[in-house]
Amino acid sequence: MKNLIEGAISGIVDDIVADYSERRIIDNLDVHSTPSTEVIVECIDKLLRVLYPGYHMDRTYKTYNIRTTIATVAEDVAYRLCKQIALALRFDEDYAYKTDEEVEERAQEVTVQFMSALPRIREYLDTDIHALFDGDPASQSPDEIIICYPGLYAITVYRLAHEFYEMKVPVIPRIMTEHAHSLTGIDINPGAQIGKYFFIDHGTGIVIGETTIIGDHVKLYQGVTLGALSLREGRSLMDVRRHPTIEDNVTIYSNASILGGDTVIGHDSIVGGNVFLTRSIPAGTKVYAKAQELHFDTDVDTPEVQDVTQTDNADYVI
Repeated sequence: MKNLIEGAISGIVDDIVADYSERRIIDNLDVHSTPSTEVIVECIDKLLRVLYPGYHMDRTYKTYNIRTTIATVAEDVAYRLCKQIALALRFDEDYAYKTDEEVEERAQEVTVQFMSALPRIREYLDTDIHALFDGDPASQSPDEIIICYPGLYAITVYRLAHEFYEMKVPVIPRIMTEHAHSLTGIDINPGAQIGKYFFIDHGTGIVIGETTIIGDHVKLYQGVTLGALSLREGRSLMDVRRHPTIEDNVTIYSNASILGGDTVIGHDSIVGGNVFLTRSIPAGTKVYAKAQELHFDTDVDTPEVQDVTQTDNADYVI
């Protein structure tokens, strides 16, 4: 039998290689010019050892001296991150044509600032763990939350990535949050501003946009979208508030969508499941979707129709 692949592959490769000469973005062949997703993910894993030392510490390490152990991990992370930051800075127009020394100096400044922020990040994460434990009757202990809960993992990576976002480091914040997104199904843009005691239960399908502002003691359930009202204007909306503000002590139940940069959900409000909101609501408001008309076909010839009345507790939570 004639081998069609063997006869064609040489010409196909020639065509592909020739296509690389078009000088498009996808034709970049310099594998050393971009940050490594693999290295950044490894740094996230090592940072978990610093943030939660009793839960994520490499068991091959001896912990007789916690300072020595943390110093080893922190130094490794700092040097590896610094190299990735230097590569990422080249994607910033302000650094595209600076000398290697200038870029390296800025990368070191960012690294030191980021590592110095870890105690503050841990302070926020401690409040998030308390919010999850206090708000979820299914949780057996705070330990279980740290070890198991995807919501805490997504929040943790977001809080790390947000530091880089605030320092205007390109690419790396999104690598971090998209890694968490791929593992948890929770999509938090690193640019979002999120306060203390942040609660995510179940979490799958949650989307939080770049310019979202979330206050303290906010609870989100699965499928919630805090998004933009319209993206038809594309990149002209860059640096424009596109996502909602959620004030303190707000609960948003499953599959609710809240859209728009002018939309403010007042403090101490409750947004029920499946609600679609594009306008602000005052503090202390409860918003819920009108109950659907349910059909129960107990007999094919005489279907029963039941109007299920919305109650105060019917917020569609699992």
